[in-house]
Amino acid sequence: MPAEQIEMFPRGQPGRGSQGEFGPPVAHGAPVSAATSLVAALGPFQDHMIRQGFTENTIKAFLSDLRLLGKYVGPGTAVGEISTKKLNDFLTWMLYKRGVPCSPKTYARRVTTLKVFFGWLTTDQVLAADPAAPVIQQSVSAPLAEILYNNQVEKVLEVTRSLMEGEKSDARPHLLVSLLLQTGIKKGECMRIELRHIDSSNPQNPTVFIRYDNPRYQHKERKLKLPADWAPVFQQYQAQYQPQERLFECTARNLEYVLHDVAQRANLPTLSFEMLRWTSAVRDYAAGMDREKLRQKMGLSLVSWQETSQKLEKLASPGL
Repeated sequence: MPAEQIEMFPRGQPGRGSQGEFGPPVAHGAPVSAATSLVAALGPFQDHMIRQGFTENTIKAFLSDLRLLGKYVGPGTAVGEISTKKLNDFLTWMLYKRGVPCSPKTYARRVTTLKVFFGWLTTDQVLAADPAAPVIQQSVSAPLAEILYNNQVEKVLEVTRSLMEGEKSDARPHLLVSLLLQTGIKKGECMRIELRHIDSSNPQNPTVFIRYDNPRYQHKERKLKLPADWAPVFQQYQAQYQPQERLFECTARNLEYVLHDVAQRANLPTLSFEMLRWTSAVRDYAAGMDREKLRQKMGLSLVSWQETSQKLEKLASPGL
């Protein structure tokens, strides 16, 4: 997958063409074993993150976190020698003994780094057991998203259908809301949909392709099902708005006004792209959708999914 290769060490520093305190450099893609040093495992781990579609910033942050671990345990320490106790001792040192402030958000990310790194080693059978699994994740996350519950979803759809079927027919609100509730796509993804990305050749099973121009985000591209009754709504919308290239040839602000109007008519305090995205995800989660399929449907990386899945579990637990 195309992605910018990130330097593990600045040029001229140990680890690049010299023994130094980090030991001999190891080529990317080299096989990793339990005897491989922590620093030697960084290159293959970077390759793994690129293949998994991690963002450039995430890759840089994770490698930096692991270098800090190496500073504590010794970069030449074999990955198989790093125990849960050493990881907990490292986290304690980082919080209270290092002498450098560590915010709750940074701490939570570093715990995630450990879990992703050692989870990778365990999944690839480099390690028999994951030493990071018992480490407590003290995640600092944003408040839970606002979502619509079943009765509210029905009220919103009742409003959009009435607008579509009324005397001054307008299919756009129902097209937009049903699209977001079914697919859970982001606002930016919605605005980028081109007419050629929509496949309605089978009216009973219409689909949309979510595309990205930047090759770095190709891992987010996906094919999603549209509502079964979407095809006739789409035809009505085309007749009314006559889009030429994109599905919505207006600004995102215009569509936000559409959602605001629907919210008022449904007696809701607010309605937004983000609320409909989370509502879609929670409904899929509560319905028992395979978690990996849901992650892919939302276009999330494995790292982003960790926090998102925890939020979905909390949001879905009361029942919809």
